[in-house]
Amino acid sequence: MQVNALPLVEVQRQQIDAHAAPAIRRLLETRHRAPAGASAFGDVGEEIAGRGRGRGGGFAERKSAGDEDARQANVANDGSGIGSVRKMPRYSNMKAMPNFGSLRLRRSLCALAAFSALSAALAQDYPSRPVRIVVPSAPGGGFDLVGRVLAQKLGEQTGQAFVVENRPGAGTLVGTQLVARSAPDGYNLVVGGLSNIALNMGLYREPGYDSLADFTSAGLVVSHSYTLVARRDLPLASLAEVIAFARANPGKLNIGTSGPGTGQYIGAAIIAALTGVDIVKVPYKGAQPVYQDLLAGRVDLFYDNTTTTRPYVESGQVKALAVSSRERAPTMPKLPTLIETGVLDLEMETWFGLFAPARTPRAIVERLRAEVDRATRSADVRSRLEMGTGRSLRMASAETESFVRAEVAKWTGLLRKAGIEPE
Repeated sequence: MQVNALPLVEVQRQQIDAHAAPAIRRLLETRHRAPAGASAFGDVGEEIAGRGRGRGGGFAERKSAGDEDARQANVANDGSGIGSVRKMPRYSNMKAMPNFGSLRLRRSLCALAAFSALSAALAQDYPSRPVRIVVPSAPGGGFDLVGRVLAQKLGEQTGQAFVVENRPGAGTLVGTQLVARSAPDGYNLVVGGLSNIALNMGLYREPGYDSLADFTSAGLVVSHSYTLVARRDLPLASLAEVIAFARANPGKLNIGTSGPGTGQYIGAAIIAALTGVDIVKVPYKGAQPVYQDLLAGRVDLFYDNTTTTRPYVESGQVKALAVSSRERAPTMPKLPTLIETGVLDLEMETWFGLFAPARTPRAIVERLRAEVDRATRSADVRSRLEMGTGRSLRMASAETESFVRAEVAKWTGLLRKAGIEPE
């Protein structure tokens, strides 16, 4: 048996229309009472209100029986008949319509989510080709050692080659500038240390990069102290005696250095400045020529990396006066720190790590940090980096950033105090 549903729908439509006009008036009143910045419907709302006062427009107040009537009307409507009943849900939809600011926020959040997903995908595939690690010094020395030890281990862990490229020149400026200007894609890294990340910021007016703005750390791995040594026959047994003699005899003592910008030169200059003594600095092209004259008795003092001084101290060829680290060197437990001597309050360590250009995608930097951290868990890697006198470093990313910022500020201030003006 066929049933004609149109009469029933028409009755229901009339019932819906009876509720529609009051509901729309309340909607428009709410619009007028809305605070500044709230969404408004303007002429569209008035048009809807007019429809509500006329044939209907199909806007129902969703309450009790009205809800059930509207539901039945929607079921009965096939889209070709009483279209106004189909428009009923628009009332509640428009009431919740977001303003344009919300739409922009949603679009921004979607874009951010898409970018995060892309970054995560890149990190999963990283590295997909060889990675270059720039060492800003000649082969040999601390920078080169750290670069090669990490390159080998990271290559083993990732299955992709990490290639060391030595780029010496202008101290450590040339190699560091190269990476600062390279593509921030994770495939251009630099070995960073006290010299190129902290000291250069105070040594040069235009170093060609800003270590805090242009680089992000992928992890610090090792720190080495310095040791102040004297020629074996120097008739002064401690740092306190050396400083007392220098005060009484300005310019009578000398100290070898391996050139401006090096830790040896900076350490010697700061020690003299903080103690207020006049010790003549004798420049050399590297540490080995200094040792030749130190052993021959032509140079009185030398401030050098503890790893390098150790064999000379242990063999009795030179005399150790103090170590620059916060704690005593494990291999020379009887040697006091600079602070322990009571002569000056100075702690100085040359630290090393891996750095990437600042705009490298965060997901790739995090992947690098994880791989570097994994590498430094290896006892063999730690042993090779420490070389018997170093101290392994393992810091969280936030701690590393704070440490680097503090080092830049500290050494820039100390350089000025030592009278070393930027070139």
